Amino acid sequence: MSDAPVIEASGLEKRFGGLLAVDGYDLKLEKGDLVGLIGPNGAGKTTAFNLLTGVLKPSSGKIHVDGRDMTGASPHAMARAGLARTFQNIRLFDDLSVLENIMCGGHMRHGASTVSTMLQLPSFWRAEDTLRRVGRDIVERIGLAALADRRAGDLSYGDQRRVEIGRALAGGPAALLLDEPAAGLNPSETQDLVGFIRQINEEFGIAVLVVEHDMHLVMGLCDRVQVLNRGKLIAEGTPAAVQGDPDVIEAYLGTGRKEKAHA
Repeated sequence: MSDAPVIEASGLEKRFGGLLAVDGYDLKLEKGDLVGLIGPNGAGKTTAFNLLTGVLKPSSGKIHVDGRDMTGASPHAMARAGLARTFQNIRLFDDLSVLENIMCGGHMRHGASTVSTMLQLPSFWRAEDTLRRVGRDIVERIGLAALADRRAGDLSYGDQRRVEIGRALAGGPAALLLDEPAAGLNPSETQDLVGFIRQINEEFGIAVLVVEHDMHLVMGLCDRVQVLNRGKLIAEGTPAAVQGDPDVIEAYLGTGRKEKAHA
């Protein structure tokens, strides 16, 4: 890993026909950062997230990962470069165990080649041992050791979210990008998730970007917050600074309330 930012995006734009969904988005994510990206519905958060993870190709702008130009790279290439992501709708293998799901996340980094796997060569068994060891370590560190052999589909929604994040961590990423991680969680599970994400950020020492519509979650979790509105970055700073920003108040509450807030 170089001294370059884990992710550096500059001037990202995405057009869908005549619609400019993201307009000049910038992001610098350093090792250990914990950053939130928020905005009202239709602000362009999901589009920005999909640009950063390679799901969409930018119409213009640049994305560098650890100093390498990854503009327009595929999701697979982004993952190999060190970016792990989760999805708003949890995507686990329900019939596999917790441990097996997490092991799946390590195959890109620790898995054997296709030929070795098909022929079950010694390198395949060594890779499986490594995957199992890494998987058990992750299960322990995310607090699910007691559920390691439990069918993933039988877990609570909150524990399934932990498994999904654990699976992303199994590949040893430099950055973890979370797409609305609190979606579908009840208030108690959401509170647990905040502590869990903070623990992951500190314990694993990786950069975390949280894309959320839940402003309260992001304000209570992140050290730095970005706000998108109509595709543009309208504010960036500490939670306290962003909450008091007139443009943010207007974007979320409307002009009338903005005027009351400053009356």
